[in-house]
Amino acid sequence: MRFGYWTPVYGGFLRNVGDEGMPATWDYIRTISTQADRLGFELTLVPELYLNDRKGVNEPSLEAWSLATAIAAVTEKLEILTAIRPGYHNPQVTAKRLSTLADVSNDRFSLNVVAAWWEEEAKQFGGVFPSHDDRYVHCTEFVDALRGLWTQNPYSQHGRYFSFEDTVVEPKPAKTPKIYAGGESEGGREAIAGFADSYVTHGGTVEELREKAADVNARRFRLQGAPFETIGMSAYVIVRDTEAEARAELERITTVDPNSPGYASFEEFVAHSKLDVEVSKREYSVGTRALRPELVGTPEQVAEKIAAYRAAGVNLLLIQASPLHEELERIASDLIPLVREIEAGAESQTSVGAGTKPAGAEADRAATRV
Repeated sequence: MRFGYWTPVYGGFLRNVGDEGMPATWDYIRTISTQADRLGFELTLVPELYLNDRKGVNEPSLEAWSLATAIAAVTEKLEILTAIRPGYHNPQVTAKRLSTLADVSNDRFSLNVVAAWWEEEAKQFGGVFPSHDDRYVHCTEFVDALRGLWTQNPYSQHGRYFSFEDTVVEPKPAKTPKIYAGGESEGGREAIAGFADSYVTHGGTVEELREKAADVNARRFRLQGAPFETIGMSAYVIVRDTEAEARAELERITTVDPNSPGYASFEEFVAHSKLDVEVSKREYSVGTRALRPELVGTPEQVAEKIAAYRAAGVNLLLIQASPLHEELERIASDLIPLVREIEAGAESQTSVGAGTKPAGAEADRAATRV
């Protein structure tokens, strides 16, 4: 399991709690970024939103690409997975920008391509907002353009949304940046299986993620000849010394106020998305269904649950927690070592099980079955 976290561009993650001690400032993001890099977290997801969907549209939020560039300059190991919504960017400029950022970061940049869901935001900031399924046509053309511009000179493309002729992007990135994407509708899953390297999703139960991982991997194998490199899931994590303490914290953050500033954006998200499960008002408290995995309890309880997600096919956790500077320390010291112990035990059992192998023709048959 790889451990990543959301960069808190909105001043926190909680819709029902005002001040989380996580100001929407570069000073705080720099502190979190260097801390996570030191603690061994492997990835940060930098969300791209021009309005604040957690604290309310009148509250501050930081711009993703400015942040991502700054994070690259103050960290050494973190993969910087930066969200991008094609409705707000043209692929030529994006390809040029990312080629430079790949150099700045020593090839630690990757892209989370997002089909935008917020119509009000698009109106305010001049974004293109196609119908739901057309957004994935839009995303596919955008990714095709990026990869063409990163690998060919000159490159031309003529599509429904993006058309350009003989464009040159130099320098090109030393390594082609990885593409992550997430979607739950039939059209979304099919499109992403065709253009993405990795799949990311909102939180769900172990059974939901097992089904989803099997489905999207089968689609990608059919379309690209291999399963996804990574399947990542958003999850809000609460670990405490006792389960009662963890449950008390969960109760504190999930007391829903329909008059809270972020409630309108929650309703718009549900209206403009084709979700594969119903989102409860309790889950609204955090967003991205990050409470649904129920990673709440003692370190031992949460580690066992994470192991179950790994067995179901998830190999990246995109963590939200509050306040992040305190919780990253706790997760790194109390939780991740337990996950590694469970993984080591599973690998040891696998090695022991593989130690006695059938001979001859039966060995060949066993290998074929695997």
